[in-house]
Parts: sequence; C-alpha cells; structure tokens
Amino acid sequence: MADEIELSPRDWVRDQTEQILKQGTTDGVEILGRPVVLVTVTGAKSGKKRYVPMMRVENDGRYAMVASKGGAPAHPLWYSNLKANPDVTLQDGEKVFALRARELEGAEREQWWQRAVEAYPPYAEYQEKTTRRIPVFVLE
Repeated sequence: MADEIELSPRDWVRDQTEQILKQGTTDGVEILGRPVVLVTVTGAKSGKKRYVPMMRVENDGRYAMVASKGGAPAHPLWYSNLKANPDVTLQDGEKVFALRARELEGAEREQWWQRAVEAYPPYAEYQEKTTRRIPVFVLE
C-alpha cells in the first residue's frame, strides 16, 4: 500500500493534479494567476502517496508549504501527514526534488510568511479569517 497513490476528493485539487501529471510539468498550472508546485506527501495512517498542489513559494532552492486551508478553523488534511512523514517530493516545472519538511517558528517563520504573502497575497486574508496561527513549513 505504501506505493499506492490517491488523488484528492476535492474536484479542483484533483483537476490540477491530473493536469500536472498529464503534461509532466507544473508550468501553466495556476491558482488565481499564480504558479503552483506539486508536493507528494505520505499519508500518516494509510501510507498512501498523496498529491498536494501548493502555491509556489521558493527562495534559494528551498520551498514553503503554507497550511492555510483558506483560513478555515482546522489545518488542511496534509498537515498531519507532513508532521508524521516529513520526507516529500516536490515538482517545480519538470524538475522533481526529494526534500524534508520542517515546521517554522519565530523569526524564520515570519520571514517565510512574508515570502508566502508576496507570492500569494490572499494568505494575509486567510490569517485574518481564522484564530489559529497558520503553520508554515520549509522544504529543504
């Protein structure tokens, strides 16, 4: 089961994932006109591989994952998967990287949060909509 892949039950996420897989690149796949990357995480309980299209937030070969879920009160489902299994693959364009996720705190989180908001301004609105502090991970 560990090599089994499961697509998202959410239509828009599944559609983006299928488009990336079909064309072999993240190029041209966008959310609100902003580029995305495709992260593959491992399910905490199932061990299945799960695709997560994310906003492209990159700096010097390191990437951020922002657990915004549009400002919802709960973390996205991939959050617990990433905490349990921090080793991921990330596709940016046609390039695929093996990376390790680390949740950020303090000044480092703030620096990456600012990068994330620059890459995708709605993140700032999402933080205002929720009482939880939106987690930020760096993939390196």
